[in-house]
Amino acid sequence: MSYLTSIDRKTNLRGPTGLTCVVVFFCKWHYILMETNSPFSDVAFCRDGCKCWCLSTHSGVCVASPPQMEMSGVPAGVTRRTGTVKRTMWGGLRQQWKLLGLFEIDQQHEFYSLTSMMKEGLSAAVQTTIDNPPPDELSEDDYRLEVTQIHKDFKMETFAGPVFASLRRSLGMTEKEYQHSLSFDGSYLQFISNSKSKADFFLTNDKCFFLKTQNKREVKFLLSNLRIYMEHLEKYPHSLLVKFLGVHRINISHRRKKYFIVMQSVFYPDDRINARYDIKGCEVSRWTDPAPEGSQIIVVLKDLNFKGQYITLDQQRPWLLRQVEIDTSFLQRLNVLDYSLLVGHQPLHQDERHQGLSFATLIMRTKKSVITGSSPTHAGKPTVPGVVPEEDSNLSVSEMDGGTGSGSVAESRGGSDPGSALSGRTCTEQPAGSVTDSMVLRDFQAQNRRLLPNFKNPLHVIDGPEHRYFVGIIDIFTVYSFKKRLEHWWKRLRHPGQAFSTVSPTSYCLRLCQWVQDHTK
Repeated sequence: MSYLTSIDRKTNLRGPTGLTCVVVFFCKWHYILMETNSPFSDVAFCRDGCKCWCLSTHSGVCVASPPQMEMSGVPAGVTRRTGTVKRTMWGGLRQQWKLLGLFEIDQQHEFYSLTSMMKEGLSAAVQTTIDNPPPDELSEDDYRLEVTQIHKDFKMETFAGPVFASLRRSLGMTEKEYQHSLSFDGSYLQFISNSKSKADFFLTNDKCFFLKTQNKREVKFLLSNLRIYMEHLEKYPHSLLVKFLGVHRINISHRRKKYFIVMQSVFYPDDRINARYDIKGCEVSRWTDPAPEGSQIIVVLKDLNFKGQYITLDQQRPWLLRQVEIDTSFLQRLNVLDYSLLVGHQPLHQDERHQGLSFATLIMRTKKSVITGSSPTHAGKPTVPGVVPEEDSNLSVSEMDGGTGSGSVAESRGGSDPGSALSGRTCTEQPAGSVTDSMVLRDFQAQNRRLLPNFKNPLHVIDGPEHRYFVGIIDIFTVYSFKKRLEHWWKRLRHPGQAFSTVSPTSYCLRLCQWVQDHTK
């Protein structure tokens, strides 16, 4: 794997002698490539003197150990490469040299110190909610609560801790498991994507949670709308919106304060995912060169890469169309745009395509999809809505309804429609004290619930006849401000007749819904 580092304006890179390699300096912000064939003996600069990425390769494989970095002035005979290097000259190389994917943050990594502090601070913050569980009813003070914990080299602030703890509980997570995932001994992973965002992305070692740095405005926007965000998730428990699980600020002496959020990863588990897409429903700048065949590089593709493909869900398609409409309408009311629909897919194994469910298990999974929270019959086990413990999968119908009825129901791929299965059963068949079918159906219809798959991360997983899809809506912080309105008019002049991302929230909502309509079947 290639060695990745960042260099400062006046950094002289010196490495082992006798090595023939290509050194390419890629400026993350100005998209300028500067190349030299010498083994770390020369210096290259971005025109603005900002930090640049350094990629050392030889036929795509690193041949030199990480260089030692010596701070010095500009060596004699080395001239600064400036903006005179035309972008068109390097346009074809831009994607070729951009390093993408997941990288372990080891002790030599520039973010090792920061992520180590994050792990320590998050462990202590979660321990607070373990010792003081959130109340069943949240108060206004819980939404405004800020807790500061002092550590050896830094301070960690946690915002609205009881609110996010309550959300984690509703998703079936135990605080101990959440804490273990965030503070596991293994290193965090850095995710470098082809996103234009200047944010830094990290993954927990088990890839279950994303940590993303945010600016102050974005954090303020989230916290100011946290109550209505929680109300939306309560009203529509199977929402595709990304689940925010924590908002924090880390304060390191003599350094700028850094805000970051913790989110549930949409692409989890990712072991078998073979394609990932970031969809905005437009076409301008919506193509990404795919990774070379057989490469381990993770590339998130875009709208134009999806051309000619479909999300095949069969019976689950109406649910997806409706949920995307519900979630985007909510974002429209928040006056935001430029959010993305993440779509990933993997082929289903043969034994996953034709599964049968007993009627009892179907009823149980339906009830678990309606009633969230911890399982009263499995103490200490978190219960994600819709997931049935393995030991319950063999319950007979007689165990469910006192001996009346028998048989099984074949679960259609794409997630069975519980309404069709339940509607054939009359109220006289209901056991005493149980939730009636009509009540279940009303809940499913009003809250647009579905029978969730018996799989990890079920809220973002939808099974089709041949593929398992991972779907979620992310990046919901871009407000349609005056600046964005000006950008809209500028892009109209620059891209006449083409669809670009910066449009009004109403247009953005309708366009993304139309994309889902056109690309599902």
